[in-house]
Amino acid sequence: MTVDADVARTPLYDVHVSLGAKMSPFGGFLMPISYSGIIEEHNAVRGAVGLFDLSHMGQFVVRGEGAARWLDSLTCNDVETMKANQARYNIFTNDLGGAMDDAIIYRLDGRWLVVVNASNAPKMWAALSKNVPDGVTIENRTPRSALIALQGPRSYELLQTFTGVDLSAMKYYYAAEGKVAEIPAEIARTGYTGEDGFELFVAADAAEELWQRLMTDAGRVGMMPAGLGARDVLRLEAGMPLYGHELEEDISPLSAGLDWVVKLGKQFRGRDALAAQAADQLYPRIAGIIMAGRAPARAGYPVFLDGVRVGEVRSGSPAPSLGGKNIGTVLVTAEAASAGTELEVEIRGQRHGCQVVPLPFYKRKK
Repeated sequence: MTVDADVARTPLYDVHVSLGAKMSPFGGFLMPISYSGIIEEHNAVRGAVGLFDLSHMGQFVVRGEGAARWLDSLTCNDVETMKANQARYNIFTNDLGGAMDDAIIYRLDGRWLVVVNASNAPKMWAALSKNVPDGVTIENRTPRSALIALQGPRSYELLQTFTGVDLSAMKYYYAAEGKVAEIPAEIARTGYTGEDGFELFVAADAAEELWQRLMTDAGRVGMMPAGLGARDVLRLEAGMPLYGHELEEDISPLSAGLDWVVKLGKQFRGRDALAAQAADQLYPRIAGIIMAGRAPARAGYPVFLDGVRVGEVRSGSPAPSLGGKNIGTVLVTAEAASAGTELEVEIRGQRHGCQVVPLPFYKRKK
């Protein structure tokens, strides 16, 4: 594999190589796609714990009086109403209501942590850093901070043995500051796999030590390293959008089915465009599909309703949680997006049947 010299490496690159990971460029970084195999890693997350390196994600720290108000003006979900230590999924919108990026925003002590997609981090840093209001500061800590995620039903059981923070008191989408394996960390009960789990923000030079310490207890709970290949299948099963697929500059949060994120009662960039879109209801929509046969839907394949092209596939994969059925998301006209609608996906010149189904495909038991 030829790798561009400009492709960055996370602090855990040497660990991934030593584990024999299949590495590939993603979001400007050379990242592990899989170690033992996507399905095995997927099943570890659904049944036990998967350990992910997400240090390629962009991390911005915003401080100062007016920081929440500023972030509120740029995103369609509420920021100022967030409680102490709360995390919230949000979307930075453009003037036309499209998605510049989706992000998790954390309200920590004296600061806001904004975690954006790796592929969009340069764009978002350029957009945010040049328009900072008086009294507010923004810091790009991406190169100096690593992000390690434990995802799966036994992640709590494993992590609690490494930290004095009472994880049982931490609600989903909340965070705390403390130590993990004696390493200072921001600990968040968040993730993007559809499972319970935790994300650990630590200094880059402590990332390898933390990874190795966590792995010393991996056998007890069945944890294994998991790559971005498994993560993509997990998030698709859970109906979670991936930027560049279900969200883009010309795909709005409403089109992506994220109505719950769009707070039209406040003012923010792109608000009027989204209000108009919501009023006419004619916008294209992301919908879930299950293929009728064994042919897999892949991103970019055209989609037809009654012989007329109505959209395209945005994501597709076999779903281990659904017995290997081929699932996908499509961006189609409003009339083609209703659950139960029979569509066709054109794959290498032949059309294959599929049915629109409600999202998510998979929902964990609580």
